[in-house]
Amino acid sequence: MRVIITGGSGLIGRALTEKLVASGHEVIILSRAPENVKGLPSGARAAGWDGQTSAGWGDLVNGAGAVVNLAGESIKGDGFLPSRWTRRRKALIRQSRLDAGRAVVEAIRAASKKPAVLLQASAVGYYGPRSDEPLTESGPPGSDFLANLCKEWEASTQEVEAMGVRRVVIRTGIPLTLKGGAFPLLVLPFQLFAGNWFGSGKQYYPWIHFEDYIAALQFLIENPKASDVYNLSAPNPVSNREFARTLGKVMRRPVLMPVPRFAFEIAMGEVATVVMDGQRMIPKKLQEQGFTFKFPSFEQAARDLLK
Repeated sequence: MRVIITGGSGLIGRALTEKLVASGHEVIILSRAPENVKGLPSGARAAGWDGQTSAGWGDLVNGAGAVVNLAGESIKGDGFLPSRWTRRRKALIRQSRLDAGRAVVEAIRAASKKPAVLLQASAVGYYGPRSDEPLTESGPPGSDFLANLCKEWEASTQEVEAMGVRRVVIRTGIPLTLKGGAFPLLVLPFQLFAGNWFGSGKQYYPWIHFEDYIAALQFLIENPKASDVYNLSAPNPVSNREFARTLGKVMRRPVLMPVPRFAFEIAMGEVATVVMDGQRMIPKKLQEQGFTFKFPSFEQAARDLLK
């Protein structure tokens, strides 16, 4: 089938593209600068869009098998270290997601033959800062910036359900890969023999090995029984302290004194909530529907990634 991926030129989109093409699917990546999207596998190509409307690409949705909506300004920012959430940056993060959602709905509404499924990105931030409460897909939303952002992000494409399109919302944990995202930042102190945990260390990290993450995305696209919300994280979330101790064990590095919360808040501002607060998210629905995790424990995942 033909799969269209918005925001597909990044790390997740490219990995998903390779996985889908290897399974015989055609993939079209939407990008504001398609001429810069190089190195795609045979069976994939890039097409242009403005990130706000269906102009110039909407006809590609007609007869497509799936649309994957990953588009949105990075929460972390483009640098190695996270960017502060200024008022302007928050507005950009929010608006980029709502614009992309509206464009996807516009394209699907105009299609005479609707796609079978829409995969809509979201994040664990939906649940807000929590302690050690296990959170399945029925868990209530939080009320901070990330929680409100995720609620709006998820709602941006809800309209397609009334058009008969199966919609799957993916609340993503922390995909672990050394190619990008949060994991290189978390590993760096251990490489420098200065590994530690943050604050109390009791906050839970809903991690998932990148290989399992991409496999889960394909599973949800291809499984006609999959619909509504899915937590995308490994079945065994760990506390930040356990995360640090396991990295120290695997990398044979010491685990030193924890970094106090106030130090992160001074350095990073509100972004500090991403590492200082946590959620004990459980992938209940993925497990119920028979998805098999290749890396169910954090130590297994860490040893594979850091081998």
